Amino acid sequence: MQIIGLTGSIATGKTTVADMCRRLRLPVHDADGCVHRLLGPGGAAVSLVAAEFGLQPDAAGAIDRAALGKKVFQDPPARRRLEAILHPLVSADRDSFLARHRRRRARFVVLDVPLLFETGGDAFCDFVICVWAPLRVQKKRALSRPAMNAEKLAGIMRAQMPQETKKRLADLALPSALGYAETNRRLRRWLARLRRPENSEDRQA
Repeated sequence: MQIIGLTGSIATGKTTVADMCRRLRLPVHDADGCVHRLLGPGGAAVSLVAAEFGLQPDAAGAIDRAALGKKVFQDPPARRRLEAILHPLVSADRDSFLARHRRRRARFVVLDVPLLFETGGDAFCDFVICVWAPLRVQKKRALSRPAMNAEKLAGIMRAQMPQETKKRLADLALPSALGYAETNRRLRRWLARLRRPENSEDRQA
């Protein structure tokens, strides 16, 4: 089984590409989705995070992510304490996902991880796709999101590796600003090449 890492900075189109992979019947492990479950109603991280950051779970038994974000957004030590709680749980969920699909003899699986390079997650991967968009497009997309502002976006981008560096490190630098159909075409073409070992070193669509 070969593992494809999928990454990209904020608002570059990674989620859209992950959905494309699912439509191509590639199993996808969504790290952000896992965090949402861990912090959601009855999640395994709720009591740990509540105790660490003095938060009261809501009526459904979930952590208020906005309140948590305010505590860690501009506090690197607090963010590291949160990561120390969440990362082992996400890693365990990822390992379970990989074991399950090895048993099913899947040929390829996808690990969807926003901070793949930043956390060293690319070490688990045979190949990496970096989804990217021009800076002006990225900022326009990000600032159109609810509760996003220029200050918050700048903080998020400071915590992420520059797009150009990610593109150089990836096996496929996949642009998302050329339209859905073109991005999908390039992804499909790269995956077809991936199935031919003699072409697996090609880094561009």
